[in-house]
Amino acid sequence: MLMLFSNPTLVQWLWAFALNALLIALAQRLPLLTSAGWIHAGALGTILWGCLGWRGWLAVVIYLVLGSMVTRLGMAQKKLAGLAEGRGGRRGPENVWGSAATGAVVAILIKLGLGSQSLLMIGFAASFAAKLADTFGSEIGKRWGRTTVLITTLRSVPAGTDGAISLEGTLASALGSLLMTFVMVSLSLLPFGFQAILVALIGLLATLMESLLGAIAQNKISWLSNELVNGLQTSFAAVFAIAIAAWLGLAA
Repeated sequence: MLMLFSNPTLVQWLWAFALNALLIALAQRLPLLTSAGWIHAGALGTILWGCLGWRGWLAVVIYLVLGSMVTRLGMAQKKLAGLAEGRGGRRGPENVWGSAATGAVVAILIKLGLGSQSLLMIGFAASFAAKLADTFGSEIGKRWGRTTVLITTLRSVPAGTDGAISLEGTLASALGSLLMTFVMVSLSLLPFGFQAILVALIGLLATLMESLLGAIAQNKISWLSNELVNGLQTSFAAVFAIAIAAWLGLAA
């Protein structure tokens, strides 16, 4: 038994599981996730803490808090317009993994030592910058976007249409990407400099790509759900950020 607890990797995973189980049990009443969503968030949190330590875990907790806060902005008006998220903005398991599956996979690759650690961390940061950018742009655009147009034709469409963008929503997306990049830099997961600039730009670009995918395909392919689109968006952000960083020689 003592030999088991002398293994630092095992101890880290045991701490990850215990702390996440405790925190999830205490956080059940917060209006952020459904009951099932909290369980899946605990699994995600265990993976992140076990692979990246408390900094990687905290970055994603901050992402969740920021995303939930912006979802609740103007909730009453969005409900009246039929644009509010279901379940009062609470996220379920599909939302948890649609947003974070890419980041979880990258975290596992980092833990296993597969590939450049600095490049993979850029991909990890970019995936969450893209998702927070999407959440900010969607929620603020639906509520305060004055003129909403389809990204492929620039034709005016109702707010909430798949593939719709607005100036206000796009600016909000840029803000969301910058905020998530700032969180990553503040937690020393990402160095300040060209890497951070790249992550912030890719976060916004991936959000525009997600809108383009929504406009072209989401209404035409029955199985292309919002959660799958989110997964494609974050995967694009991670892969593209890693590729550009490698091309520019930004790996430490």
